[in-house]
Amino acid sequence: MKRHSAFTLAQQALRGHKDWPQTWAKGTLKPKYDAVVIGGGGHGLATAYYLAKTHGITRVAVLEKGWIGGGNTGRNTTVIRSNYFYPESVALYDLALRLYEGLSRELNYNIMLSQRGMLIAAHTPAQMEICARIANAMQINGVDGRLMDAQEATRRVPLANQSADARYRLTGGIWQDRAGVARHDAVAWGYARAASALGVDIIENCEVIDIIVEAGCVTGVETTHGRVKTSALGLATAGATTGLTAPHGISLPIQTYALQAFVSEPVKPVLDTVLLYLGTGTYLSQSDKGELVIGGGLDRVPTHGKTGNLPMQEQIISGLLEMFPAFGQLKLLRQWAGVVDVVPDSSPILGPAGPKGLFLNCGWGTGGFKAIPAGGTLLAHMLATGGHHDISRPFDLTRFITGRLIDEAAGSGIAH
Repeated sequence: MKRHSAFTLAQQALRGHKDWPQTWAKGTLKPKYDAVVIGGGGHGLATAYYLAKTHGITRVAVLEKGWIGGGNTGRNTTVIRSNYFYPESVALYDLALRLYEGLSRELNYNIMLSQRGMLIAAHTPAQMEICARIANAMQINGVDGRLMDAQEATRRVPLANQSADARYRLTGGIWQDRAGVARHDAVAWGYARAASALGVDIIENCEVIDIIVEAGCVTGVETTHGRVKTSALGLATAGATTGLTAPHGISLPIQTYALQAFVSEPVKPVLDTVLLYLGTGTYLSQSDKGELVIGGGLDRVPTHGKTGNLPMQEQIISGLLEMFPAFGQLKLLRQWAGVVDVVPDSSPILGPAGPKGLFLNCGWGTGGFKAIPAGGTLLAHMLATGGHHDISRPFDLTRFITGRLIDEAAGSGIAH
């Protein structure tokens, strides 16, 4: 792998950027692998990278139906944070945040991490009480987070509507310094480049048709490129997971919904933090190019469609304008939706399922992008060892049988 540096960047600039090498190799499917990962998004690529780097397993294939990073990894609002309530969740998401903090250096690829801080804004005494509980839980769990009063919150977001007739006036909220945003496609490309350099085969436009199970064990997968043998299979396929597991009698408590986002025309700097309004469910940040990146709640109709619907768009934009009337003249340039896999307690599913050798990484709901490094680390651990990592164990599928749920509906910031 050719290492990037200031010198190589300058060298390529002088050459007109015509000699950049291929970022990752276009793999050819082999008949057998030590491990196969279905899904070429951030979680799948990170899993392959950590299998090779941490566990020394390089005979690995990543099978992607479309192009890498073309699913939910490329269809989110790029927010990274670890301000959750339960210790199990804090351990999971803060592992991801810590790995993100060193990822550009580790991958030698700039993921454009910007830790500009995040405010979860409250508008009522009841919401402030929830914020106080979450802030206390974060501090008990050793994560940076604190309660912010209305005066400081207003200083952080000076354009927020604090007029006398405002419907959602700021009363304070939770602040996390280390939260921020990163470039989503750079995360996928960086992991793909590093995994490819370690010998991983990345196969794009390769759809998995079926999982092959013999005598209660995974023995391979059938794909549009042919059959592949493996005894260790990881699924990092978000909303498509149930379609792969259902034929084998594995029922998952997953419902898929569309989650929409928007990008405005670029404007001068007006917002230097990530902001989530509890009152409206709308959240936003400003990109380095000046665009406002805006998201909101889930479309409440189960779907695998990636367009979203107009009533939800109206709800999200009306929430934005309640917060910032000054944005009423902005033009929206783009709109999209991602298909998210939501479970009853708004926490992911990590662990074995069904036949021996099959492991799941799904159920992230609206929190998949921020968890990519941790999701990859934990799925790689399970594929390599056949057992749970201490951090993944509480998120096992069996919690829906035992009732030991990890309800993060409030911590996720969006009513599920």
